[in-house]
This record gives sequence, structure tokens and C-alpha cells, in this order.
Amino acid sequence: MTEDRKPSGPDLSQGVPLTAFKDGKLLGHVGAEDVLLVQAGSEIFAIEPACSHYHGPLAEGLVVGDTIRCPWHHACFSLRSGEATRPPALNTLAVWEVSRDRDNIVVQRKREAPKPSAAHRTAPMPEKFVIVGGGAAGFAAAETLRREGFAGAITMLSNDGAMPVDRPNLSKDYLAGNAPEDWLPLRGEDYYQDAGIDLRLNTNVAAIDAKSRSVTLGNGDKLPFDRLLLATGAEPVKLQIPGADQPHVHTLRSVADSRAIIKAAGTAKRVLVIGASFIGLEVAASLRARKLEVHVVAPEERPMQRLLGAEMGDFVRALHEDNGVNFHLKDTVEKLDGTRATLKSGSVIDADLVVVGIGVKPRLTLAEQAGLAADRGVSVSEYLETSVAGIFAAGDIARWPDPHSRQTIRVEHWVVAERQGQTAARNMLGKRERFDAVPFFWSQHYDVPINYVGHAESFDDIAVDGSINGKDCLLKYRKGGRVLAVASIYRDLDNLKAELEMERSLTSNSTQDHPAELR
Repeated sequence: MTEDRKPSGPDLSQGVPLTAFKDGKLLGHVGAEDVLLVQAGSEIFAIEPACSHYHGPLAEGLVVGDTIRCPWHHACFSLRSGEATRPPALNTLAVWEVSRDRDNIVVQRKREAPKPSAAHRTAPMPEKFVIVGGGAAGFAAAETLRREGFAGAITMLSNDGAMPVDRPNLSKDYLAGNAPEDWLPLRGEDYYQDAGIDLRLNTNVAAIDAKSRSVTLGNGDKLPFDRLLLATGAEPVKLQIPGADQPHVHTLRSVADSRAIIKAAGTAKRVLVIGASFIGLEVAASLRARKLEVHVVAPEERPMQRLLGAEMGDFVRALHEDNGVNFHLKDTVEKLDGTRATLKSGSVIDADLVVVGIGVKPRLTLAEQAGLAADRGVSVSEYLETSVAGIFAAGDIARWPDPHSRQTIRVEHWVVAERQGQTAARNMLGKRERFDAVPFFWSQHYDVPINYVGHAESFDDIAVDGSINGKDCLLKYRKGGRVLAVASIYRDLDNLKAELEMERSLTSNSTQDHPAELR
């Protein structure tokens, strides 16, 4: 807390009446620290009020049982312990002791933070767990294994030169110049040493031998494993046109990619973004924040129409145009001759920086060569186990049976990858936990966040509540009368409630085709 900012609300150490609560919550302070009081059933809890991910206001979140969910990016915390129980948050929040005299609530001392679970590990176990991949799923799995008390060897193999990072930031705040680089690592270097995780960067894996239970590294070394997690992620689709291999043409996936674009943006004047995907438009917004002239070329009629529908697509386009982005839709780039881009329509754009965002493809080569069953992704069970026992897959490569859409799906969402990494880790430990989380992602465009829960590869109609152009809306994507997905702008609590309804429909309406509460 900055020195010139006063703490929020009443002094909770002096006590507050239960009648002062609003919607079961009350924001106050103890000393100089803000504290959120939460009523959950008959109990009152006191917890740090800002999400440990991006500091979302938990006072505006959703209480579910003895947990609270962040309105921004759907992280979840235990009200009892402060533990982050769902990504994207990783760090525990502080909690305080609460006493109650009838309807007067008094917050006393802060509870001592629990020691990291790495410190609770006992004698090393003989098991050797290997994780291939240093992204969201791989990191979440390694961290969860230690949090669950696994004391065996964990080796994490990453072909990246950077420690696992908060990848969404690479196209958002970091690229825009609003976040320092030290915000990017998910954990500092000390964490891996303290937790006994053997993180090997710049390490290529050449092959996986499912029979001998070993991984062959790029240098020929063999690494035995008892359990293996494949979390190789995805790589950008490369532009297949003349001139695409020039040094001023970039894709964005890694820290190195983002750094290279930032460096080029320092001297560039005009940027050509090829593709109107989320990544392409986030790049466009970030480079507009750096005052560059930005042109977006894409073949579709309107951005994001296939996923979000026509009205939302028009809104996204208008939002970017209001911020100075120039669109060239229903068009493609046919060749790049130096800085000169020639479009199919015959138009020419002279751009000294080109960023390609035309999608990604899952890195499946290792899995396919190892003989794992694949179907446009690595096929996994509801436990995220592949066709070979003891080998699991998570993140962008995994195609799993999704109980919500009732299809086998593969998605490329950061939060999904983290949650799958956690579930896969617990199943590597023999817990048999089904992965049934509702897919979720968010996208930021200037001051407008778009939150999306569920998964709709196609839809019959869209029910719009509120105003899209007024930046206050909730959209329900329906097929056959069922709501498959919900998108929202500044309806964070409603978005959380939609996620909860989808979760509950699995248990309360598993035999019904049309869950009433989702209509």
C-alpha cells in the first residue's frame, strides 16, 4: 500500500456489525492493511482483498462454499487458508483471525503464513517424474506435485531460454510497455532450487520411448521416468508467402519474441499485423499504446466473428478503429518485398515491422513418434492420461472429453492449460481426478476486457443481455437450446455465475439435455 493512500472502510479491529455487510462482504482495514470480511453460510472469514494474480478486487467476486472467486480472471481462493485453489493465481493470500460477539465482528491478528509445501517433503521417494514443456501446464504440474507432497525427482525440460512466464502478458501489458520484465516469471529462480525441481532450459527432447520409459534428449542423453507429462504446447503457424523469412517479420509466442518486437518497435513507424485473431489484435492494441501506426490484414469479414458472432465482431473492429487501427479485411498478404507488402486486392502497405498472428498448431511430433493415440491433438482420457499408461498430456496439445460441450475438444487457453497441469499432476500421483473444469479465457483490448467461459465450436443463436456498444453485456451462445458458452464485457460477476451454473449443471442435470438454469 502506498503511503499516501488511506486504508479502506472501517477499522475491523474495533468491530463492525453484521448489518454493515453488503451482499455478504465488507471491505475494511486492520492497521494499515486492507482486509475483506466475507460471510459464507454461518461463518465469517477475513482475507486479503486483492487477487494474487493481477490484483482483481475480491469484494466484487463470487463466494462459492468456503471459497471466493476473482471477478477478473476466475482464480479461486480458500477463505479458510487463503490458498490459491485454482489458476491463474498461484500465491496464497493472507487471512486473519475473526471473533464474533453475537452480531459484532472483530478481526484480530493475521494468521502466520503456512510454510511452502516444499519444506514438508520427507525422505526422497524413488519415483522419477519428467515433464516435457516449460509453459503453463508444465509449470502448474511441477508446482502441484510439490504442493501435494510428492518427494521424488521432478525434471522439467523446456526448449525455451526463459523460465516459465506469464505468457498472456507478452501480448498485453508487457508488450504495451505497461509492465516491467520482472513481472513475467511465474516464479523466481530460487523457487526451483528450493522446491527441488530440476528445470532445464534450452533443452530439446528428441524422442520418448514408452516401452523403456525413457526420454532421449537432443544431445543423446537418456532420462528414465516412472511418470511422464507431455506439455509441449503449440507453436505459431508460419506465413507461407515470399519474403516471410525477413528479419523484420515476427511471430509472438516466447519472451524472446516479445523482446524482439519491442526492440523493433523502438525504431519502427508503421506496423503490419497479419491476422485478426486475439493475439493479432492484442498486439495491435499494445503497439498503438507505443504510438505506432498499425494496419491489420485478415481474410474474414469481421474480426472474431466465428467465435464471438457478428455483433461482437463489429464492436471489436470499431473499438480498434476508434484507437487508430486501420483494417484491411477480406484481404490477404500475397508477398513481402522488403518493407513493401502487396495484398491480394492490389493494395500496398509499406511497413517496417510485421507481426504474424495467424494461429498456432500443437506440437505433436514427440507424441506421434512415441505411438500415442492422436486426433488433431494428443487423445487423453478424462484423467488426462494418454493411450499409454503412466504418460499424461495437458495444455494446448491435449484433446479431452469435455462434459460441458459433450465433445472431445482441444483449446489453447492459458487458464485451461494451468488447470490441466494441476489435474494431471494429481493423477500422476494416482488420485484419479476427472478434468471437468469449464474452459475460460480473457482478452484485453485497450480498456475493454472480454471474458469467455465454456466452449462453442458453433452455435445456433446468441442471446444478448445489455448493450455491446455500451460495453455492458452478457452474451449466451446456444446450440439446440443449450448454452455452450458465455462472453461478457464488464459483467464480471455474471460471468462467474455462468461458470458456476455450467459446473453445477454437470451434477444436478447430468441426465437432462436442457439444464433449466442455463437457458
